[in-house]
Amino acid sequence: MAGQGVHNFSRFVHWGRNIVAVGRNYRDHCAELGNAVPTKPLLFMKPVSSYLEEGTGPILIPRGCHNFHHEIELGVVIGETCRDVCEGEVLGRVAGYALTLDMTARDFQEEAKKKGNPWALAKGFDTALPVSKFIPKEEVKDPSSLRIWCKVNGESRQDGTTSDMVFSIPHLISHISHTFTLHPGDLVLTGTPAGVGPVSPGDTLTAGLGDLLTMEFSVVQRE
Repeated sequence: MAGQGVHNFSRFVHWGRNIVAVGRNYRDHCAELGNAVPTKPLLFMKPVSSYLEEGTGPILIPRGCHNFHHEIELGVVIGETCRDVCEGEVLGRVAGYALTLDMTARDFQEEAKKKGNPWALAKGFDTALPVSKFIPKEEVKDPSSLRIWCKVNGESRQDGTTSDMVFSIPHLISHISHTFTLHPGDLVLTGTPAGVGPVSPGDTLTAGLGDLLTMEFSVVQRE
């Protein structure tokens, strides 16, 4: 896929195959939820139907959810096929980045944890992944040192830097690629810093990535 133009990768949400998310990748977030810091990446999947591009509609709280949380994350857009890739090759196969919100039905997740069940309902509902426009990697000087933040109704909730990740971007993508192949247009979510918290119908989420962009989404209850 080398040689693909930026205009193609800008449509990654329409033709990417996989969304791979990483849980508990910031120590302060592990602490706030009472989780141990993992010794290897904790992975889960979100379906492509969970994508919500900015400007296309509101975030929908799923039916039956009474504890709905925001989680701001840096997303990495894959540019070339990654299969058994070593860490030193990873950034050369990245097309760019996106700012994302890993919206979580926390009560669904807690119930799943108690029963030892997957997190599919908690993480994979429609609009569970609000996403910014594509950012070409040439515009990101150092992905390991980016500020990411989230506000709810103008109140600061999350404000962290990617330098605080437990596992680096090269380590994450290399690790994933040794289990299953990542294709051009796929998205890897890299975890969230501390400050996750509830949102309700009528709230407005504003989020930013360094000085590169900001995005905004409203929240409504799904009927």
